[in-house]
Amino acid sequence: MADPITKFAYQTFQQSKSLLGLTHKNLSTQLMRLIAPTEGEREGLSPELMSQLQASMQVLLDEDYADAEAGVYPLAQLFDTPWQDIVQQYPRLWLDMPSTWQRAREKRYQDFEPTVETDRYPSYYVQNFHHQTGGYLTEDSAELYDLQVEILFNGTADPMRRRILRPLKQGLQALARPEKDLRVLDVACGTGRTLRHLRSALPSANLYGTDLSLAYLRKANQLLSERPGELPQLLQANAEELPYQDGFFQGVTSVFLFHELPPQARQNVINECFRVLEAGGTVVLNDSIQAIDSPQFRPLMDGFYQMFHEPYYRHYMEDDLCDRLSQAGFVDIQTSNHFMSKIWVARKPIA
Repeated sequence: MADPITKFAYQTFQQSKSLLGLTHKNLSTQLMRLIAPTEGEREGLSPELMSQLQASMQVLLDEDYADAEAGVYPLAQLFDTPWQDIVQQYPRLWLDMPSTWQRAREKRYQDFEPTVETDRYPSYYVQNFHHQTGGYLTEDSAELYDLQVEILFNGTADPMRRRILRPLKQGLQALARPEKDLRVLDVACGTGRTLRHLRSALPSANLYGTDLSLAYLRKANQLLSERPGELPQLLQANAEELPYQDGFFQGVTSVFLFHELPPQARQNVINECFRVLEAGGTVVLNDSIQAIDSPQFRPLMDGFYQMFHEPYYRHYMEDDLCDRLSQAGFVDIQTSNHFMSKIWVARKPIA
């Protein structure tokens, strides 16, 4: 039976994060109109679409609480938000915004300081995604990232990330193996938020994470070391060439990666996920909703790639990742939508 006090506390907690996101967006939009106006300002969302969004968000929060109550992860994980980081970084976010607006207005999409090494990365990665200063290649970017994502999604980034946990645990349990013998890889782990959720749901499993950005890996190490227990093993690596032997993992996850990859890179990463999984292993991908099955939210998706620098998102909106998973060899492919996120779950067949 649900604990009404805990559930009320969770709803209140999420409402406070949503209020932070909405307030920031309103204030920053008004300020931008004053000091960095842009031509052809987009119309606001219709009342009908706003109502659909609010209903979809509430379903997500209900799912999140239900999974915690069912023991997929501890109830305490629902309240795991880096408030200290948010308080520390919020003033820096405001200070960074004028340069972000100018970069967007001047369409400078590969704008990096001379001290930032860019030649060691694939060309598609050397971008100021979201017009953010330093792209994904600097310490400042890594410090601001989680706060930026929280604001973008009105405080629902973690509930959306946690949608991977139930299907992953179900896939791992089907292997009938002690948790301490399981190896799970998070591809493009960024600042480590998903790995933190994975550790909460799988306290005894062996966790691994890869990312192209050393700055983000350093931030991940800091975030993950705040909790007792074995640290995930983090490696700098291109997800198109994962540095692991065939069949090494029983589970592979990836969150918010594929919309920032060009089409061929998406297929290459999926192929690598298949290769490093053992037979019977499970992959769970989590990314943005798509126009192919969420047409009612198409105005939001169109606005996203128009307002932010997301060079591969327009193709991603219509890309059939089920077909890509099938091409790689995966079977039992399932999808589900959760507010602004979409989940793909698939299994590597047993020969």
